[in-house]
Amino acid sequence: MFFNLIFRLLYNKAMTKLGLISDPHASAAPVAQAISIFNNEQVDAIWCSGDIAGYGDELDATISLLQSCHCVSILGNHDIWYLEESDDKVATTTYPYLDTLPLTIQRTIEGKTVYMVHASPPDSLMEGIHLLDQSGHIIESEKQFWTQRLDVIEIDVLIVGHTHQVFAERLGPTLVINPGSSRFNHSCAILSLPDMTVQWFSLSGQSIQKSWNWAMQ
Repeated sequence: MFFNLIFRLLYNKAMTKLGLISDPHASAAPVAQAISIFNNEQVDAIWCSGDIAGYGDELDATISLLQSCHCVSILGNHDIWYLEESDDKVATTTYPYLDTLPLTIQRTIEGKTVYMVHASPPDSLMEGIHLLDQSGHIIESEKQFWTQRLDVIEIDVLIVGHTHQVFAERLGPTLVINPGSSRFNHSCAILSLPDMTVQWFSLSGQSIQKSWNWAMQ
């Protein structure tokens, strides 16, 4: 990723690419595949919008992968629950890693304000942005609701997770992206700035499932 920056400086390539993953839920293999995709696509940084813990049993391996690529990560609700319930606060690097993560990240990249939160702004871990029905189609009433809710924030790009839905939708002036769960939606994404385009990639040899486990939502 350092060499990507040098390339842009030498050749005046004004473009930054962010690899996006979410909700890995302690499943290492999809994260490893996403990182490989991001390396092949020469992203400049990798961001994860929370819920590293929960469901799976490969939390240590998943965190090691995120650390290996210097992933910019935030907390999700499952991560908070892990921290509250864990008896292992010293023996491994898992607890200290999660314990240092913030609830939100805000950066200005290529002149665009990018904000990442697990569920919804300003710092909700549970009130997720549900835009899709169980078939993966946009629910217009939800789109209108969240467009109004987000109208008060001054953000160019909002990156979320939590709902296990896959979308990149303009809600007013804000591009809202949920890269989906790498474990359950079999998806990851690349955001290019400043043009704010999104590429989608499938994981685990499966097609992207745009809306997972509707019954839990």
